[in-house]
Amino acid sequence: MEKDVGIEVYLTETRGLGGRIKTSPEDFVVDELPSMPPREDGGKLTAAWIRTRNWETNRLVRAMSRELHISRKRISFAGTKDKRAVTTQLFEFDVDPATILNMRIKDVDVLDAYPTSKEVSIGDLKGNRFEIVIREVRMPVEEAVEIATATDDKLRQAGGFPNFFGMQRFGSIRPITHIVGKQIIRGDFKAAVDAYVANPIEGESDEEFEARTGLEEGGDYAEALKKYPDVMSFEKAILNHLVVRPDDYVGALQQLPFNLLMMFVHGYQSYLFNKMLSERIRRGLPVNAPLDGDVLMPLDRQGLPDDRRFIPVTSGNLEKANAQVLGGKALVTGVLFGSKSSFAGGVMGEIERSTIEAEGLKPEDFTIPKMPRLSSRGTRRALAVIMPPMAMAPFESAMKMKFELPRGCYATMLLREFMKVDPLEG
Repeated sequence: MEKDVGIEVYLTETRGLGGRIKTSPEDFVVDELPSMPPREDGGKLTAAWIRTRNWETNRLVRAMSRELHISRKRISFAGTKDKRAVTTQLFEFDVDPATILNMRIKDVDVLDAYPTSKEVSIGDLKGNRFEIVIREVRMPVEEAVEIATATDDKLRQAGGFPNFFGMQRFGSIRPITHIVGKQIIRGDFKAAVDAYVANPIEGESDEEFEARTGLEEGGDYAEALKKYPDVMSFEKAILNHLVVRPDDYVGALQQLPFNLLMMFVHGYQSYLFNKMLSERIRRGLPVNAPLDGDVLMPLDRQGLPDDRRFIPVTSGNLEKANAQVLGGKALVTGVLFGSKSSFAGGVMGEIERSTIEAEGLKPEDFTIPKMPRLSSRGTRRALAVIMPPMAMAPFESAMKMKFELPRGCYATMLLREFMKVDPLEG
């Protein structure tokens, strides 16, 4: 599955711990580190600190909009979270605090709600705090500690762990967001719809797999609408639109939340980035030591990547660039390809160009006239994440790990270097 989304290599060669994560939601605890909006009496918005269990963010927003009888457009959030976890997240609602405090949804607890005037949007957080348990570690405690310590040392020597987009970006059970995004970029909106609503993949529930298989084989949207279970609410919204308006595939896709639609395009860009990062590692090139032709991204005062400016590395400034990276003030980047992207120079530029050419892409493909809001200019992304302080505590064939990561980075991509297991097993 990882290879299907461009994750093809490990950075370290240490032995893996093995084991499994997310055996229960409580084994994967995530607390956002948000920029909390200020309390403001009389503010027309409500900021809410909400703890959830086993809820994917988009599905949760849909459930809250129904419970509150408001449009989901009146609900915003700072970051998306995968389903199988216990998460604490910042949300904002265009309703009063009392209404939010009285909201009742299974496995959703409102910890705080207060008035504010400051709007919340995606990215309004510094990062996330994780407390994760790896169970079924396949070796004695002493050996597990020794291997985990060795892996940690190797990653610190490398300047960090590979900043792959994790499986959550593509769908942990159904990794298809990049496939849908690729079809949108190509302008084949029917193929995009079918990749989302049909396209059965092993690992889903039997009911969902059979429903998708029926549509895949029969192609009858009206018949599929009768058979899709209510839990597949987004798919049913698309099918319902196509029953009423056959062949309006653009309109069908637009039944989905905008942030989910944008994740399709971003998913395809993420797949391409993963392929490039895998190739750099495969060639034995450093992920966080600049080479001639690389492009650096400075870090801001909070230690977060500043994607508003980039620094090309040349033979003339290579020594200074190395000092910036070693000092924790900049990171080496790869392209997130879009309509206004520029390639790096040197070897990284060669990797970027060859990856894009292999996909048959041009910059203008990421301008989407029929769905202009999904158009993407592109940017660059750090190839590595600087290793955070980590607390590792072994117990009873398990290992608990605590750490914090900047926004946009995946804890699972750090853990894979320690575990080295198939994601379906882990």
